[in-house]
Amino acid sequence: MSAERAQAPLRAPHRADRPAEAPRSRRPGLTAITGGASYRRGRFDAVRAPLHATSRVPFVVLCATLLLGSLIAVLILNTTLARGSYEMSRLQRDVGQTAQDVQGLQESLRQAESTLDDRARALGMVPAENPTMVSVETGEVVTGATP
Repeated sequence: MSAERAQAPLRAPHRADRPAEAPRSRRPGLTAITGGASYRRGRFDAVRAPLHATSRVPFVVLCATLLLGSLIAVLILNTTLARGSYEMSRLQRDVGQTAQDVQGLQESLRQAESTLDDRARALGMVPAENPTMVSVETGEVVTGATP
């Protein structure tokens, strides 16, 4: 008998070769009642899977909207900063030009002050020994230098 088994090829029996068995059930058959759930509850009712799969489209649309919005915000920010940079550069150039103008005018004033005495003497003017002035506030004539 063992020799016959050893020589016979081992193969799994096909479904047609097996006898038809009734499906085994651990529970007795359940019947649906009106107003009750129409599905069979499994062992893990507290953590059951959702009945339908959720679509990923709203999530993808949200992500794309956030990405697009942030790109637009960065573009606007970059443009504003560039505009401010150009304006700052122009203002710095204007300040430099104004500083050169002021420096040139101060030099002209110093030259005019240094030659003022000589030009006044050439015109026949003499320095006043006791200057007399009129006070604008009171309208009085003030003589002599007051500190």
